[in-house]
Amino acid sequence: MKKQNANISRRTFLAGSAAAIALPTVIPGSALGKDGKTPASDRIGTGHIGVGGRGSGHVGGFLGRSDAQVIAVSDPYKSKCANNVARANKRYKGVKAFQDHRELLALKDVDAVVIASPENWHALHSIHAVKAGKDVYCEKAISLTVAEGRAMVKAVRRYGKILQVGTQQRSDARFRLACQLVRNGYLGKVRTVKVGVPGGRQLPTMPAKKPPADIDYDMWLGPARYTPYTDKKCTFNWYFMQDYCAGWIQSWGVHHCDIALWGLPQLGKGKIKAGGTAKFPTDGPANTSITWNTKIVAEDGTVMTFCSNNEAGHPQGVRFEGDKGWVHVRRGAIKASSPALLQTVFKPSDEKLYVSTNHHNNFFDCIRTRRDPAAAIEAGHTATAISLVADVATRLKREVTFDWDKEKFVKEPAGDKMLDRPMRTPWRI
Repeated sequence: MKKQNANISRRTFLAGSAAAIALPTVIPGSALGKDGKTPASDRIGTGHIGVGGRGSGHVGGFLGRSDAQVIAVSDPYKSKCANNVARANKRYKGVKAFQDHRELLALKDVDAVVIASPENWHALHSIHAVKAGKDVYCEKAISLTVAEGRAMVKAVRRYGKILQVGTQQRSDARFRLACQLVRNGYLGKVRTVKVGVPGGRQLPTMPAKKPPADIDYDMWLGPARYTPYTDKKCTFNWYFMQDYCAGWIQSWGVHHCDIALWGLPQLGKGKIKAGGTAKFPTDGPANTSITWNTKIVAEDGTVMTFCSNNEAGHPQGVRFEGDKGWVHVRRGAIKASSPALLQTVFKPSDEKLYVSTNHHNNFFDCIRTRRDPAAAIEAGHTATAISLVADVATRLKREVTFDWDKEKFVKEPAGDKMLDRPMRTPWRI
């Protein structure tokens, strides 16, 4: 933990103890660090923004850590806040809840925040957090648009904060092994990587209604344009509505696109060409791709085919194909053209990739050491951007050229307009 933040937490803890000194007090051993437990003065205070399904899972994970203390939660839904406060208060008393994330960020005892809101909120939540002096764990995709992602990169670096992207495959030894095999030539010359992820969905018509008292609907919408409330929209279905997410091509795609880039970084440099097709919903509120079949070509001729599962024979995961062999990796499994490849003992001269075995542990280690995490902001931004470039190509229905240095398309003004979105007043980056 950064020294300044550590001192804030320590002062807060000692002040509370001093205030109660006049009364007979028994300080539990855990507060003093006995029995191998972290003393309260050295715990990292966490705030959690967005505590639905994924966010609630993070709360549970952090409650299981002796070196963390959940200080507060924030969500437009009162009930989601209440449920998570009740869980946290079984371990720590006085956990706070807010419907407005800015109130959480004003708390001095919050050293780091976990952001698990919809994608349209990620940039603002993250930028507000680093400006408030907090380190950040932000779920993927890192942003709704390429322009928002670049603003996040600038803010994280300007304010000197840690940001771990929730692309947790970077903390999985199987994915690291696959990428090290590629980068050190054990597959020969790799010219092709095939990326397959789950496809999207069509949604039924959702009747508008008055928002229930449980939700601050204006805060839920945030920077997205105003549309009427529906019961189904503010659930898992928002993933397939372009106001809040670019769909599975982005929010699932970022995971495996990130691994493709980890193994073949040339895909995120210079100018790339992207083209392909997609099937979109014909009615209902969903307006993101259901299936897609795209091809991205780097300047050196390396090809990434990026498709929804089983399109063009693409299974789930990432398959690197070289002239001496191949390796296919997905969550929980890795296989190769030769089993011996998976037993490779890397030479001292080989390039070694960042080693992390647990994404939360790595985040906490980096808060203390101030080194970049396994999934740093730049990697998350590039993986998000390449998925969005593929999406734009399918919407324009033609091949486009994207310039990574400028983060703009080449002579494609219609595509450039899709790299950013206006934000609803009063929200601004």
